[in-house]
Amino acid sequence: MIITPSFWFRAVVVIAIMVMVYLFLPALIVIPISFTDRYYLSLPAKTLSFAHYAALVTNPMWRDSFLQSAMVSSVSTLLALTLGSAAAIGAWKMGTRLKSVVRMMALMPLIVPTIVGALAYYRLYIHLGLLDTFTGVIITHVVAATPFVFISVSAALGNFDERLEHAARSMGARPLHVLARITLPCIRPGLISGAIFAFIVSWDELVVLLFVTTRNVYLLPRAMWDGINDNVDPTIACVATLMILITLVCLCTERWLAHRNGN
Repeated sequence: MIITPSFWFRAVVVIAIMVMVYLFLPALIVIPISFTDRYYLSLPAKTLSFAHYAALVTNPMWRDSFLQSAMVSSVSTLLALTLGSAAAIGAWKMGTRLKSVVRMMALMPLIVPTIVGALAYYRLYIHLGLLDTFTGVIITHVVAATPFVFISVSAALGNFDERLEHAARSMGARPLHVLARITLPCIRPGLISGAIFAFIVSWDELVVLLFVTTRNVYLLPRAMWDGINDNVDPTIACVATLMILITLVCLCTERWLAHRNGN
C-alpha cells in the first residue's frame, strides 16, 4: 500500500474533527437541555419549551446580571482596546531592547495563573475599598483583556508600511493626525480582532469574580455559578447557550475579518 500525501492530509483532518467533537460535544449538550419542559436540568421529555428563555427576561436576577455583564464587558473592552493599542504602537516605535521589555510587561497577565491573580486582587482591593464594586471588576477585566489587544495590534503593525507615516509627516501632518488618519485606519483589522477577544475575555471571566464580588456586582457568570450551587435551574442552560452563541459569533466575526484582510 502506497501512502500518499493526500492520505496523510485526510488522516489529519479526520483526527482534527474527532478532537473538536470530543472537546465541544460536552458543552453543546446544554443547547437541547435549555429547551426542556421540566423544572430541572434534563433533556426535553415531551415537547420543546421556551419557558426558561422567557425567565431570562422576566426574572430580575437573570435580567439584571445580563445587563451588568454587557455593561462591564463593553467598558472593559473599550479601555483594554485603548491601553493595548497604545502599548502596541509605543512598543512598535521603540528600540529592539526596550521593545522586548515592554512586550514582556504587556503579556505578564497571561503568564500569571488566574487563581494567583484573583488572590492578589482580593488582598489589594481590601485596602483600596474596591471589593464588590464595578470599578474593581472593570480593572480586573481590563488587565486580563489588554494582552489580547496588544497581540492583535502588534500583529497588524507587523504588516504596516512605515513609509506611509513618513510620507504624511513630510507633507506637514502632525503626529496625532498621522496616528488618526494613517496608522489606525491601516491596522483596523487588528483593532477589531483585539476588541472581540477582549470582549470574550471579559464576558466569560468567573474566577476573579468569585473573589472580588458578592451581591452589589452580580454578573452573568457569577449568577450561573450561584444557580448551580443553590438550585439547579434549567435557566442556567439557557444562559450557557446564549454565552456560547455570543462567543461563537465574536470568533466567527474575527475569523471573517482576518480572512477578508488576507491573514
